[in-house]
Amino acid sequence: MEIRKASRKDAGNLAALFNHVEDSGYMLFNPGERKATEEQMEKQMEQIEKNPLSVFLVAASGHELKGYLILLGNQMGRTRHSAKIVIGINEQDRGKGIGTKLFQKMEEHARTNEIRRLELSVIANNAPALSLYRKMGFEKEGIKRESLFFDGKYHDEYFLSKLLLKNVLSNNRMSDNINFVVKNE
Repeated sequence: MEIRKASRKDAGNLAALFNHVEDSGYMLFNPGERKATEEQMEKQMEQIEKNPLSVFLVAASGHELKGYLILLGNQMGRTRHSAKIVIGINEQDRGKGIGTKLFQKMEEHARTNEIRRLELSVIANNAPALSLYRKMGFEKEGIKRESLFFDGKYHDEYFLSKLLLKNVLSNNRMSDNINFVVKNE
């Protein structure tokens, strides 16, 4: 298994992998709602390549793609240290360490580019993904209640993050020390 940057020659296989992963029921779109194409993948890779803080990684076994991880860096001054993550693993290959390897390679890129904060969201009932994210050091920051509707019911979404470099503020969380005062007028 090789973890590497996606290349243009991967575009067709990536489109197929994206469609397979989205059909799993754990992604933002309903199964079949969005169909990725080779051209769309090429454009997405081109956009990601324009931002040196971003990276599009794939887990490959020969020409077969088993998973992907996209790190979307932010070039705005105040949030340059933050990046968002999108990950997908072929259903038959989940639980085999591919996600762990993708995260490890992504963190190398993040540290090299002084990205400190990693963010992602996940459907609250996606136990396998939550297990991977906890294993990789992510913590739940919040809940977006009933943000998604599928299977005839509403589902919560969790916001998770991981700080790569610890400092005094992260060890002594400022938010724990803030007192809120409500005034009645």
